[in-house]
Amino acid sequence: MKAPHFWSAGLDPHSREAAPLTRLMLTPLATLYTFGIRRKLARAKPEAIPARIVCIGNLTVGGVGKTPVVEAIRRRALDAGLRAASLSRGYGGKLEGPLKVDPAMHSSADVGDEPLMLAATGEAWIGKDRAEAARAMAADGVQLIVMDDGHQNPSVAKDLSLIVIDAAAPFGNGHVLPKGPLREPVADGLARADGVILMGEGKELTAVQKSHLPVVRAGLAPAGKVPEGPLVAFAGIGRPVKFFYSLTEAGADLRDSVPYGDHHAYSASDLKFLNDLAASRGARLITTSKDHVRLPEEERARILVFPVEARFEDEAALDALLAPILTPDKA
Repeated sequence: MKAPHFWSAGLDPHSREAAPLTRLMLTPLATLYTFGIRRKLARAKPEAIPARIVCIGNLTVGGVGKTPVVEAIRRRALDAGLRAASLSRGYGGKLEGPLKVDPAMHSSADVGDEPLMLAATGEAWIGKDRAEAARAMAADGVQLIVMDDGHQNPSVAKDLSLIVIDAAAPFGNGHVLPKGPLREPVADGLARADGVILMGEGKELTAVQKSHLPVVRAGLAPAGKVPEGPLVAFAGIGRPVKFFYSLTEAGADLRDSVPYGDHHAYSASDLKFLNDLAASRGARLITTSKDHVRLPEEERARILVFPVEARFEDEAALDALLAPILTPDKA
């Protein structure tokens, strides 16, 4: 098999290799940002919602695998006999909500890509105002709300807060925005969490060990068979290279790969380039579920999708972590 070519997306400004002078210049802004987020969280008065709320959050910008974890926990709640639904902000969509996502009615331009993807396998809602959306969900009969992101949003009281961390690239250069990728200092975020889900391979993290939080390791695995034949992959997610490697690890004959920015809106010129590239490699195009829902309908019909799901190393440890929100008397 020909080795895949992972296109360079350029130097990450949040990486350790970013210019020291640039980081130094951004230090005052990072200090102000940290002061602002701490002040917001300290002054907040979270609203109690008449439904159980579990928040699946993270400490950095970019993708760490939260959405598959949201889907897995929502499925576990359904298996426990609860009416469970995900709640997303609806980033990238024009509708503010609150509303229940209907794949037959809504597009990614309406509600965002992640909510539309979640709606394909279960009940999904969006709401720019998380508290308003949570109230609407509870009024509609939802018993368990699984928040996709929102650890830094203090508008609603959470019954369980889980932090998802990419074990291979946990905290970037260790600095807060805009100097680094962190949404808040690591210790601050972990102090408000009830547990950590460590995604992928990587050593134990000192900061997590110091927090004494329970840790459940997980990874992303194919939800179906890898398509046969030559493939050209593309992805507009937090870390596209993770998708490309997951394909090769699953045995795909990957001839080329093209990364785009997270939530990338594919233009006609993008799609022409990708189709021409695939034709030159004698291959078919393949992408993520998240990217697939953002494609025009005619392209979705011919571009392959490679769905993944979260799988946990210790199912019993996950059950113990979720027990407070899944027991009937707590619903």
